[in-house]
Amino acid sequence: MSQATNPLAGQPAPLDLLVNVPRLISAYYTGQPDPAVPAQRVAFGTSGHRGSSFDNAFNEWHVLAISQAICDYRKQKGIDGPLFLGIDTHALSTPAFNSAVEVLAANGVELMLSKDDEYTPTPAVSHAILVYNRGRTSGLADGIVITPSHNPPESGGFKYNPPNGGPAGTDITSAVEAAANKMLANKLDGVKRMPLAQALRAATTHQHDYLNTYVEDLAQVLDMDAIRGVAIDLGVDPLGGAGVHYWPAIAERYKLERLAVLNQEVDPTFRFMSLDWDGRIRMDPSSPDAMHKLIALKNRFGIAFACDTDHDRHGIVARSAGLMQPNSYLAVMVDYLYTHRPQWPAQAAVGKTVVSSQMIDRVTARLGRKLYEVPVGFKWFVDGLVDGSLGFGGEESAGATFLRLDGSTWTTDKDGLVPALLSAEIAARTGRDPGERYAELTQALGQPVSDRVDAAATVEQKKRLSSLSPEQIRSTDLAGEKIVNVLSHAPGNGAAIGGVKVMTENGWFAARPSGTENIYKIYGESFLGKEHLARILEEAQHVVDGALSGA
Repeated sequence: MSQATNPLAGQPAPLDLLVNVPRLISAYYTGQPDPAVPAQRVAFGTSGHRGSSFDNAFNEWHVLAISQAICDYRKQKGIDGPLFLGIDTHALSTPAFNSAVEVLAANGVELMLSKDDEYTPTPAVSHAILVYNRGRTSGLADGIVITPSHNPPESGGFKYNPPNGGPAGTDITSAVEAAANKMLANKLDGVKRMPLAQALRAATTHQHDYLNTYVEDLAQVLDMDAIRGVAIDLGVDPLGGAGVHYWPAIAERYKLERLAVLNQEVDPTFRFMSLDWDGRIRMDPSSPDAMHKLIALKNRFGIAFACDTDHDRHGIVARSAGLMQPNSYLAVMVDYLYTHRPQWPAQAAVGKTVVSSQMIDRVTARLGRKLYEVPVGFKWFVDGLVDGSLGFGGEESAGATFLRLDGSTWTTDKDGLVPALLSAEIAARTGRDPGERYAELTQALGQPVSDRVDAAATVEQKKRLSSLSPEQIRSTDLAGEKIVNVLSHAPGNGAAIGGVKVMTENGWFAARPSGTENIYKIYGESFLGKEHLARILEEAQHVVDGALSGA
């Protein structure tokens, strides 16, 4: 991104930047949100409700209210199967888990808690829901994952996955959000709750072996025999996340003798991380600064990979290329999967978001497949992954999943582990690492360069930007090329993208407000080089400035 980089980026975290975990947890239990303050209300972004107890944005009241709202929603919709509940390794996840269990058990929900209190990656929860629901038409399961994803150590997060196994759509989250905020305003009136010890002993509370059921099924989605025989050394860093014990189990189950698990430490301060670009700790496997330690090992491993805290995002370090940009590896995965999965449906399309690279468009066209382009948010891929009309869904922030080998559904939420392991399958089956595969794609289809610019915006400015229409884009040219299309709705499903995308033959930009922060984002890409990209972003800024000023 184009923002100024903190001088400490990529360096070990100084002690004074580490979160004070006791104070954080104390704030979780003692803070009371003020529903009159927008930042302290329940707000579901693209991946659930997130915030910090230090800011009264994620504390016990939020979790109790959201949990009750989900119980009420389940009852209203007749969802009466088990609820699969998982957590990641953030400090606030365990107290939030306890609060949620107290409410869910008090409402008589059949709870499926992780065996031996094991942490649970997001894809393991999605996988569990889908496996349970397969062939059922009633008594369907759903799930909750308590995670703020890759966000800093002081963050907490809470997201709901309905019976389709994927992220809840806005029809669900808006209802849950409204109900939870009403409870906050009424001092938690209507929240049912029982003591934690009683909830854990309840007849409706059960243990589920997420780890081994997920690990055992990996052979249904990946060629584990090929991965076992790969001719290079592999390294993985769980970044202290929920999959920390999954990787040794994968290596043992499939006899992956060349896979080294580099860090099995779990520490809620995440002191082992390198600081991200802005000088904060963030477990982002697509960030060169956060991934500094793993990139330094490039020559030790043929391929090394990492996942974020809930293991729904991946980062790939190839010896040939270093840390791959998320869009680059998405293109490589598409190119490989649609030529190495003969049992997939012949009409299975390629799913991408509107701000993902146009390289994916070019790869998809060369494959003779249909492109399914949707707004930002993985929820838009769920239906297609369920019915097999999509073989792959990927987004620009290093999130992806794809079908099983036989063409049936694997997960409907992002899965960081499977794309990471796929990099080894690619190397084993083609003799080239993903970086080399991407270089071949650029030789055939062009070399894109891309960037993203973030800038502050008020709520009113964000509203103006999100409602931009194609008719408001008066320009006919962009950076010296004729504009061939202007979109305010995604071509794949016709849903509003919450902004605008402007395209030429060799470049594009998209401008949209953030769903979780008071900023807007301008994405840009060019197949004509960095100077052309700079012109695209400069002209895009003029368009956005005009929209924000109300012109």
